[in-house]
Amino acid sequence: MGTNWVPDLSQSGKSKYKALANAIRDAVANDLLSSGDRLPPVRELAYQMSVTPGTVARAYSVLTEEGVLSAGVGRGTFVAEAATRSDPSHEWPQMLSLRSPLLPDMGQGDMIRDAMRKTADNIGGRDLLSYPTRAMDLPLRRALRRWMSDLPIGAFTAEELVLTHGAQNAIITVMQTVLTGPEPVVAVEDLTYTGFRRAAALCRARVVSVQTDEEGPVVAHLEKLVREEGVQLFCTSSEVNNPTVRFTSARRRQEIAKLARRLGLHVLDDDCYSIGNHTAESYYSLLPELGWYVSSLSKALSPALRVGYVLAPKAYVPDLERTAHFSSFGLAPPLTDLALRFMEDQRLLTVAAKVRARVNDLVRVAVNHLGGYDVAWNEDVPLLWLRLPYGWRTAQFVHAAENSGVLVRSAEEFTLRDGNPPHAVRIAVNGMVDPECFEDGIIRLVKLLDNPREEIGV
Repeated sequence: MGTNWVPDLSQSGKSKYKALANAIRDAVANDLLSSGDRLPPVRELAYQMSVTPGTVARAYSVLTEEGVLSAGVGRGTFVAEAATRSDPSHEWPQMLSLRSPLLPDMGQGDMIRDAMRKTADNIGGRDLLSYPTRAMDLPLRRALRRWMSDLPIGAFTAEELVLTHGAQNAIITVMQTVLTGPEPVVAVEDLTYTGFRRAAALCRARVVSVQTDEEGPVVAHLEKLVREEGVQLFCTSSEVNNPTVRFTSARRRQEIAKLARRLGLHVLDDDCYSIGNHTAESYYSLLPELGWYVSSLSKALSPALRVGYVLAPKAYVPDLERTAHFSSFGLAPPLTDLALRFMEDQRLLTVAAKVRARVNDLVRVAVNHLGGYDVAWNEDVPLLWLRLPYGWRTAQFVHAAENSGVLVRSAEEFTLRDGNPPHAVRIAVNGMVDPECFEDGIIRLVKLLDNPREEIGV
């Protein structure tokens, strides 16, 4: 059965597809549209409302994903049966993943969609038919330079920035630029980001681990590894160690920079995870001749754009540019144009602040429940490091958590094969689910912690 219902969007403002979707939701809720009612075809409703067919199609698509509408090829679009409708804001996943940080959408989605439309409308024909060049991505590098202006990384220009396909690609590109010889050696901390090891494997490099204490990597042990193992590159995250959330003290950074300068050791500083104020200078600032700075937009705004960037020591900028060019010919012009429009959006700082505030809130929610246990946290970091209480072994806890519907990462994932990981897990903030769902997952973990299941062997 069809319907003659047509909404009034005269006061809807710019986002007409959202207004149409809201109007349909309200009409269903108020029984102006009933289960089984057939909605007008896209082009017909667009004509009646004086909007584009794309506006109607987008609203229908959103509501179909929510379960408010149902659609069938050749049949049309209908109001879904009441029993099959779901409220997406309260629909919780059967398995809550707290394995990797997932940002809340505080407006980034709309910004990316708007940037896509502007890019499609305005990108030049030459840019669609040419290979990328450094000149093409210079405006984006300048925008990123402004974005980084408050960071304690010393003086630099957009010319010293090299763009990559995300931070992981940046790490690989730095390794390809720096490492030499048939069996290069890379040093990492004893608990560290797994991407360092994976990048080293792709570069056929051997990885050794540096002991750490409460201030960060132990300088004497790092020196021993450089002298005895021939370490060429030390990969670290001075602001936020992943997974422990620990930062390297200012004094320890200075000591490591002094050592690296004396021994000719390159230091890669991965600064992806901190979305707040920094505690001390980066190695790029402390060690300008050998310090490398890597970051991306992924943890602060969105991982979807896949835009990473590297600050290289001035003498190595041409080498890094050459490596990036030979590996991919650079970022495609439509992508850099899209990212530029995203970065130049007047909503950027407001949205970034909202993302940070939501992450802060979720971290505090988790700490309020986990605070009775040995948990390391920073409200500006979407990670928590939980040392398990007596009675829990890591593998056993991870398995029990999964049986309770929550996925977390084991400490073993962040150590080398011959390492000795502690009984600990990393819990990541999931901002893509309802905050109540996230809190429920944390509560489930607390119930496990309160009731260890250690078995006595005989």
